[in-house]
Parts: sequence; C-alpha cells; structure tokens
Amino acid sequence: MKKLIAATLAGAMALSLGACNTPGDRAAGGAALGGLTGAAVGAAATGRASGALAGGLIGAAGGAVVGAATAPQCPYGTYRDPYGNVYCR
Repeated sequence: MKKLIAATLAGAMALSLGACNTPGDRAAGGAALGGLTGAAVGAAATGRASGALAGGLIGAAGGAVVGAATAPQCPYGTYRDPYGNVYCR
C-alpha cells in the first residue's frame, strides 16, 4: 500500500509541473517522446536497426513540431520585465 501511495504522489507532483514550460521545452520533450516511440515502432515493424533509426528520426521531428505548436498561449499578450523575462498578462 505504501508503494501505491508513493507512486500516486510522485505522479501527481510530476503532472503538476507538466504545464510549467516554454515552447522550446515542449519541443524538446515532444522530440524525446516522439523519437522513443518512433524508434520502438520502427524496430517492431522492420526488425532492423535501420528501421528503428528511421522511425526515431521521423518521430523526433514530428514530436518537436507538435510539442512547440501545442504550447499554451497567453490570452492577453505578454510583457517583459527589466531583466528580460517574459510573462503573461
């Protein structure tokens, strides 16, 4: 029971930080997930390393595009503080 509670709390903490990132972070995360998934599918489909490599490259490119495109937008625009940090209004 302790393991289940610990796993649930760890998952909840990970999900709570899931939206705290920039479009660049989302692109990098999407590339990583897409690359891993594409490599697994490519390896399973062809049974060769070249299929895994091709699937990984295609998945990484697609994941980066989708990750950057789905970044949350600021509904009222942004502003920049004196230190150059960008914030939503």
